[in-house]
Amino acid sequence: MNNKLKITAVMTILLVAAFIITPPLSNPTNAQFAQKKIFRLGYFPNINHAQALIGVGNGDFQKVLGNNIELKTLTFNAGPSATEALLANQIDAAYIGPNPTVNGYVVSEGKALKVISGVASGGAVFIVRNDSGIQSTKDFAGKKFASPQIGNTQDVALRKYLHDNGFNTKDKGGNVEVLPIKNPDILTLFLKKEIDGAWVPEPWGEKLIKEGNGRLFLDERSLWPAEKFVTANIIVNPEYLKNNPDVIKKFLEAHVNETQWINSHKEEALKTFNFELKKLTGQTIPDDQLKEAFSKLELTYDPLQETLIKSANDAFEIGYLGKMKPDLSGLYDLKILNEVLKEKGLQEILDPENQTAPGNNNSSGTTIPTVTGNSRYSIVT
Repeated sequence: MNNKLKITAVMTILLVAAFIITPPLSNPTNAQFAQKKIFRLGYFPNINHAQALIGVGNGDFQKVLGNNIELKTLTFNAGPSATEALLANQIDAAYIGPNPTVNGYVVSEGKALKVISGVASGGAVFIVRNDSGIQSTKDFAGKKFASPQIGNTQDVALRKYLHDNGFNTKDKGGNVEVLPIKNPDILTLFLKKEIDGAWVPEPWGEKLIKEGNGRLFLDERSLWPAEKFVTANIIVNPEYLKNNPDVIKKFLEAHVNETQWINSHKEEALKTFNFELKKLTGQTIPDDQLKEAFSKLELTYDPLQETLIKSANDAFEIGYLGKMKPDLSGLYDLKILNEVLKEKGLQEILDPENQTAPGNNNSSGTTIPTVTGNSRYSIVT
């Protein structure tokens, strides 16, 4: 009996030791799979979202995110649909224009999104038909213009420009008509001579010039100080940002990398853009149009905060954002972006110097200017 007890005791000790020493049955692959995170990103197949189009298409983004983060993407054709997807928790982040950004922030009372990086500046133009009879702003009376969508970034710019030059649209008792028309249909209506001009993003401006008998009336850059204004930024669900700062940091590192590569390899980037565009849409942009369109655009991770606030004020002034000017003081969170920039030895995004409105501080320490006045040059602190 004693021998049996001794044997049992020895066996027990050996089993305990084996349990302690032996690793879990799950192999490293299973462990990694259990810890894998998902990052859902939305973007448009547009040139001002070139970082996403190229970075997603050629695998650069996934490479930086690593094996433990799965990148899932959705493409959109309009800002409001991307904003709705973010609000509905269908995506975690998106490349998007400034006005849909503001709309989403206002509708959600500042709870549904944060701007975490810039994407693009410029790349919007006002094109008129060569035979429209328009030589100056004095010729706008009785004309019919188009923008891609009611309330989108180009629509706000067009209506504000008309207002600043003394014209009201027909819906406000004026004599100028502004129609919301999709970009491909704008080209068709140019050819049919059914509209006189359009405020559009590139490369549609170049298409209207090369294929629609149009000419450049105004490059929107000329209306802004230093010819810089935000046409795309990155927004994120605040809850995702809070719970997954590691994912967002890697993503922003990939975004900054792609921005730098495109800006320093323009010719190669144009070819890569068209290659990835064809994979995604089955179409490409003629090389001459793409090159000219890119020349009016600057890709940047700087969100150009003060220009978004000005655009939001313009939208409010023409009646798009309700009866009270929205408080956008919590819109930006650039903490992680600045961490990435600092680690890369790049200049961090600072507060707009001498354009700080008292009390307009957001969670990241970035101050937001209050901008008023009819002219885009009127920036009042």
